[in-house]
Amino acid sequence: MAPTHVLRCCQRGLAWIPVIFIALVVCWSYYAYVVELCIFTIPSNGEKIIYMIFFHLSFVMFVWSYWKTIFTMPANPSKEFCLPKAEKERYEKEERPENQQEILWRAATSLPLYTRTGGGAIRYCDRCQVIKPDRCHHCSACDMCVLKMDHHCPWVNNCVGFSNYKFFILFLAYSLVYCLFIAATVLQYFIKFWTNELPDTQAKFHVLFLFFVAAMFCISILSLFSYHLWLVGKNRSTIEAFRAPVFRTGSDKNGFSLGFRKNIAQVFGDQKKYWLLPLFTSQGDGLTFPTRLVSADPEQGTVTLNAAPNNSAADISVSPLSDSQNRLLSNDQHANSVEDHMADGTFKPAESEAVTMMAENEAVTISMESES
Repeated sequence: MAPTHVLRCCQRGLAWIPVIFIALVVCWSYYAYVVELCIFTIPSNGEKIIYMIFFHLSFVMFVWSYWKTIFTMPANPSKEFCLPKAEKERYEKEERPENQQEILWRAATSLPLYTRTGGGAIRYCDRCQVIKPDRCHHCSACDMCVLKMDHHCPWVNNCVGFSNYKFFILFLAYSLVYCLFIAATVLQYFIKFWTNELPDTQAKFHVLFLFFVAAMFCISILSLFSYHLWLVGKNRSTIEAFRAPVFRTGSDKNGFSLGFRKNIAQVFGDQKKYWLLPLFTSQGDGLTFPTRLVSADPEQGTVTLNAAPNNSAADISVSPLSDSQNRLLSNDQHANSVEDHMADGTFKPAESEAVTMMAENEAVTISMESES
């Protein structure tokens, strides 16, 4: 155990090397831009002031978002997703996978789960001993299950998931702005030093190298930032982009997509004034997510409606729609109307009321009249 513990500590220590490297580069860039460029190289005081103001604005936002991405702890599944002690002991004693699945199915009946494994089984983490919520995955680097896990980023030494995904996007955005601003403002002095219009000084090395570093980071960050903006627009994580989530009705890469505007709101929230600030405003709790599924769910209970056309009774069974499904089938006003007719999984019909339901993309109208 001792060598394993020492090895684990060494791994955790080495994991901070990329973060320390980025911190050193940022500190040097601050010195090179503020001292060597603005103070010692730029002759105009007005230009100095303007450059310093915009530089510090981008610098503060970049450092703030980077800090939040690094030190925001990944969100984990809540206790309700843990097996009860008795069920957990039974699960560990069972040797047959089908019996273990029976235990998981019973425990998952009261949980809001839509996704499954590739084989249709309940997603369970043997390491953390929890039933995985939708979009939750186990990170081997962090050794924990992370809600809406996107990926483990070595440059922040943290898992990017539900709790800090907005911070990560802003970190990419402000680092891109930071590098673009440096490259754009340094370019003219880079050319002057390169063509020997300015005398060789200590600032020459800093200005030349600063432009190359800023341009190099711009190219790499731009591709990564563009990719994650595309993921946000599609409401996918990096894991889901490479492996589509499997629902009860099969795999669907767009299963969590609610439309571009709502997908953006899932990450950045409803209040646009907070979008550009590294403050947590993401929607939901990370445990449940609205889906675009509109097909009947075979695992949901059925509702029996008694209709009596021509004085003859007939039983009609329909599958109730989930809250997330209702929200996607219509606008918000109609969704609220549907929810008013659904309480505890049952319909409450009124006199001479027509209930329109969507089932497998067909409109089925059921007219119900109360017996006098």
